[in-house]
Amino acid sequence: QVQLVESGGGLVQAGGSLRLSCAASGRIFSSYAMGWFRQAPGKEREFVAAIRWSGGATYYVESVKGRFTISRDTAKSTIYLQMNSLKPVAAAVYYCAANPGSTRPFWMERQYRYWGQGTQVTVSS
Repeated sequence: QVQLVESGGGLVQAGGSLRLSCAASGRIFSSYAMGWFRQAPGKEREFVAAIRWSGGATYYVESVKGRFTISRDTAKSTIYLQMNSLKPVAAAVYYCAANPGSTRPFWMERQYRYWGQGTQVTVSS
């Protein structure tokens, strides 16, 4: 069993930056992939980024490439999402999720078995 706890959300002005963290309790094996998803009010949850625990390969939705960076600290069992040049459309609840078998495609929610409770990101214009 893996438990995920997100932190780092908050209010930021458009163009600003935030770094989200997701701390995992329980064993994260090398077979895992970890992902970030977001859900804006009235919209479906969508994939943002993913990282393979072993090797650190990263994957992004096209709309955040070049502005968001996903990373991991294996010693701390923590993943991060650095978000730069934030736009108002990025406002959402951001969720961390764990995909035990690195099952593809990484953008698909059903590949992820464990989910955090989410952290709110608000971007003012």
